[in-house]
Amino acid sequence: MRPTKRDELVQRALQAFYRNGFHATGMDKLVAETGISKTSMYKHFRTKEDLILAVLRLRDEHFRNWLYRRMEELADTPRQQLIAMFDALEEWFAEPGYKGCMFIKASSEYQGASHPIHKQCADHKRMLERHITELAEKSGLTDPGAVARQLLLLKEGAIVTAHLGHTDNPAQDAKAAALRVLSTHIG
Repeated sequence: MRPTKRDELVQRALQAFYRNGFHATGMDKLVAETGISKTSMYKHFRTKEDLILAVLRLRDEHFRNWLYRRMEELADTPRQQLIAMFDALEEWFAEPGYKGCMFIKASSEYQGASHPIHKQCADHKRMLERHITELAEKSGLTDPGAVARQLLLLKEGAIVTAHLGHTDNPAQDAKAAALRVLSTHIG
């Protein structure tokens, strides 16, 4: 199916926001970077924030689908998939143009916990936590919720550390710590 003009706008805006940030990317910059007129943008989105929410929904769908698929491709069992998450992150960090997590960035630019953009970012993280908790449950680990929270703290720390670039391999450092977390929760 051919993408609609709206889909094309959201995809192009995702790239612009990821590269430049949300507040730094005004409508004029979006017009210049996407080649889509302001009139067309406002035809599809009442406000820039509505466009940002659509971008975050698309990024959430793409990222979670990619991450879950890679974890399954890299490992056969739920427990191995928990660890494979860090190998998948290592691949992501090595991609040209890696600039960190779009949800961490958006939530830091829209800090109010009740702001719709902040809420969308928190929802993304909650969905990841639910998936990791399910894998921990299937693995027979004690306290799957705690395992998920601890692994996600390692994941988020690796993402920020990779973005800052001050260690050689944050994904593998986080993986080593994740192995220790799992070892303390074997049923």
